[in-house]
Amino acid sequence: MKPTRVEWISFFTLMPVLTALLNHLLFGERMWHDRTIWLYSFPLIYVQGFFSWYFHIVSMHWLRIRLPDLHHTLLRLTVLAATHIGLTSLTFAGLFYGFDYFHFLGYVLDVHQFKTSILLAVALTLIATTSWEAEYVIIKWKESLAEKEEVQQLAIQYEFETLKSQVNPHFLFNCFNTLSSLISEDARQAESFLDELSKVYRYLLRNNEDGLSTLQNELKFIESYYRLLKTRHGEAIQIQMEVDKRYDNYLLPSLSLQLLVENAVKHNVVSKYQPLVIDIFTMAGNQLAVNNNLQCKTIKDPSNKIGLANIRLKYELLDQPGFQVLSDTRNFTVILPLIWDSGYEKKISAVQKQIHPH
Repeated sequence: MKPTRVEWISFFTLMPVLTALLNHLLFGERMWHDRTIWLYSFPLIYVQGFFSWYFHIVSMHWLRIRLPDLHHTLLRLTVLAATHIGLTSLTFAGLFYGFDYFHFLGYVLDVHQFKTSILLAVALTLIATTSWEAEYVIIKWKESLAEKEEVQQLAIQYEFETLKSQVNPHFLFNCFNTLSSLISEDARQAESFLDELSKVYRYLLRNNEDGLSTLQNELKFIESYYRLLKTRHGEAIQIQMEVDKRYDNYLLPSLSLQLLVENAVKHNVVSKYQPLVIDIFTMAGNQLAVNNNLQCKTIKDPSNKIGLANIRLKYELLDQPGFQVLSDTRNFTVILPLIWDSGYEKKISAVQKQIHPH
């Protein structure tokens, strides 16, 4: 029930004006040369005005507790107007009839003056109430926008968490298929593959905690992942990178490159006589291209179709255009937009803290 700064300002601004007008209505020109009016009537009306103002504030704040939401505004204003007009009328009736009853400073009731004072008071009260309610509605509107944005961020992060949770099983599914075939082909190579897999998977778990990662970190991970692939395929796979250093701190969805390289290996022939060549290079317009020569397998491996859809959805959630998939008879290329906006990373991190406070 504590008055706000705007409510205090409106009282100290309007009350002196209202006190002077009331004394002029009560005593006319006499107020300018009778100092007893200034000594007694002015303080009395001012104090009475303070208590009347305070009851207005209490009633208004109580209504905000009972009818707090924006969709209650019309009802709250209707009840508030009736309450304030009633309080104002009672206050002025007590003032005029009280002065007349006690014949205070020689005052005799003038009904016309009383009606004029009521109209004046209601007008000033409505002006003050409008400023108070405008402040309240603006605050509630800002809160509503903030809540809406928070809900949207939580929804985005929830979808990010879902997409991130798809990556690890997708990675393990493909690696275990590879490991299964290696065990029957070459036990020593299978052991070496498993050792590299444990190192890469630890790196993957650490990097998949964040929704976004710098291009520099993504490339480091691809180097580790490339060593794992070389353990299995040897010279049958080649990854070539030509990346401008100025893009090192640009952002992209975490593990995007790993998913693209993994899909290229999964869906294409990888052999000593038909090596799979994957090129990763930057382009004008803050773009990164991942290209591989197209040599599709005649018998396709089992697939849960996560890779490209996962990356595309992440860019859509970030409201970041530019993701493209291009294909012809010889090449398969994916264009990834590189993001230079720390706001994305801060937004994802802030919401992650809300979901995982510890």
